[in-house]
Amino acid sequence: RATQKALDRRNYVLREMYRNGYITEDQWHAAAASPLGTIRYGSNEKFRQQGGYFMEEVRRELVNHFGEDAKNGPNSLYAGGLWVRSSMNPAYQDSAAQALRDGLVKFGGQAGWKDLGIKINLSKDWAAQLDQAAVGTGYPDWLKAVVLSKGGGAATIGFTNGSTGTLPASGASMPVRGAGGSAFDALQPGMVVIVKQTAPGAYQLKSVPAISGGMLVEEVHTGRVLAMQGGFDVVGSPYNRAIQAFRQPGSAFKPIVYVTALQNGFTPATIELDAPYCIDQGPGLPQKCFVNFDHRSAGPHTLRWGLEQSRNLMTVRAAANIGMPKITDTARKLGVGNYPNYLSIALGAGDTTVLHLTNAYAILANQGRDVKPTTIDYVQDRNGKVIYRTDNRCALMGNCDAPDWDGGPMPRPPSRTRQLVDAMAAFQMVHVMEGVIIRGTATVLHDLNRPLFGKTGTTNGPTNVWFVGGTPDIVAGVYVGYDNPKPMGSWAQGGRISAPIWKEWAQTAFKDVPKVPFVAPPGIRWVRIDRASGKPVFGEFPTNDNDPKAPVIWEAFQPQTEAVQSGRSTLGDPYSPQYLQLWQQQAQQAQQPSPQQPSPGPSPKPAPPVATPPEPNPGGLPTQNSVQ
Repeated sequence: RATQKALDRRNYVLREMYRNGYITEDQWHAAAASPLGTIRYGSNEKFRQQGGYFMEEVRRELVNHFGEDAKNGPNSLYAGGLWVRSSMNPAYQDSAAQALRDGLVKFGGQAGWKDLGIKINLSKDWAAQLDQAAVGTGYPDWLKAVVLSKGGGAATIGFTNGSTGTLPASGASMPVRGAGGSAFDALQPGMVVIVKQTAPGAYQLKSVPAISGGMLVEEVHTGRVLAMQGGFDVVGSPYNRAIQAFRQPGSAFKPIVYVTALQNGFTPATIELDAPYCIDQGPGLPQKCFVNFDHRSAGPHTLRWGLEQSRNLMTVRAAANIGMPKITDTARKLGVGNYPNYLSIALGAGDTTVLHLTNAYAILANQGRDVKPTTIDYVQDRNGKVIYRTDNRCALMGNCDAPDWDGGPMPRPPSRTRQLVDAMAAFQMVHVMEGVIIRGTATVLHDLNRPLFGKTGTTNGPTNVWFVGGTPDIVAGVYVGYDNPKPMGSWAQGGRISAPIWKEWAQTAFKDVPKVPFVAPPGIRWVRIDRASGKPVFGEFPTNDNDPKAPVIWEAFQPQTEAVQSGRSTLGDPYSPQYLQLWQQQAQQAQQPSPQQPSPGPSPKPAPPVATPPEPNPGGLPTQNSVQ
């Protein structure tokens, strides 16, 4: 817009710089003779490709805060001359975009080639038409091209700069997606395609996967969004799946159930049955019977094992004992969503977004303290004055405009966070999710060899696969699925698709980042327990915290719960004949009608403390708290 006015203004400034001695006469004339060099959206190709989704979300937030044009005020987005500092970490953003694309191509790249549906009139300026074609190539080395001609076992293709190249039939041999036949046979002059250079002048046909997904990276203690990738490419699909796609999280929701349990008398060593569980849905309706992913039952186990192995039946039983109102209340507090009190919600049947679920995990890693995700740090007007700051520190402190230091104590802004979840319960939940990485459904991440926590998620179908997790400082979430949900195939699981995407990102993002352990809040007591039974162990120490087969582990307990034998069990040994008999009885009763929603009853009360010999602080456990 107003190109000539901008050019005249540029040349005026150059002339004044020469007259005032800032540049030489030769520099003035050379600069005045150069093109204006305006940057329209998308001209900075690498930034658009890698940060397009993030940039668009920042734009939307600025419009919400300041309005779009001059009629909205002097500081509007397109008239205010604003200077914006975003929260993006370029290295994290680049690796997130790369990892998500690699994962989507790995899963969906074998499905074949699909026509983009864009044709160009070759009798006119085809290079200019191609330049204006909205094609999302994704990778920086994937190029949009137009088929100029085809014959003799090869096609001649043209690029936006007017150059041409050759696409041999061998480089377009993949089948047409959903139709069969060779992609090369389907090519026609005028078709816009995506290619990658394989040799000087030679190219290979590429295709954007039909499946998509989203990834978001958040700083635990501040909520600053460090990376956001909402799909394969923002030009080809501006729909941001990291913040706009509401999808069922599946088992990635289970930590919400378990942290609620930990706030209501349960412990990681609580014994729960992994056995058939059915409910009556009402007259004339069949029973609703829950099943595990593998359609098997394993009997009595600790809650830790139930989450590590993502057991649906144990989760449903725990949810029934706690009461769904408490679980949905936790989900609401953590910002995951507002859900009805149905047992299926405990297994992740309610929709949420990558942003909401990742932020909930960040709150757990922040020991239950509230954080709000943000993409903008601060905004300055055309004169350099800060007119917006996300953390609102000046409003909280009230003295940011002081002309000089008065010699008194340095002002400190008061805490803006609320305690949404009990700090000890949140830490216990994170500690249990460390086991998901060590010996659970996300062991693909174990060889990253750093303190990590997280949870996989796979919905029925499977239609959606998830992984959310992180370190004490950074949490990231990954979702993969079709925009119009449909089965991804029986092989698809969160631990096989989303977790490897997360891993590829982490290998780059954490390359030079120190390894930081999770620190327990005051009050946590460390107890050596038998990992299988949940019972306290005396006279034997864990050999290695990262050993997936270690029979004895350090477990985190809240005060006066550490001495409870086998958690909530009143039968003693969970493998005793009495307990196994109860399991068999409940398995048989599961085939009989039962109430639609079991009454939660009172929360289980911890047993009184039992005197036990004191033990030293476990090696490598960063805590100042008691150990038993």
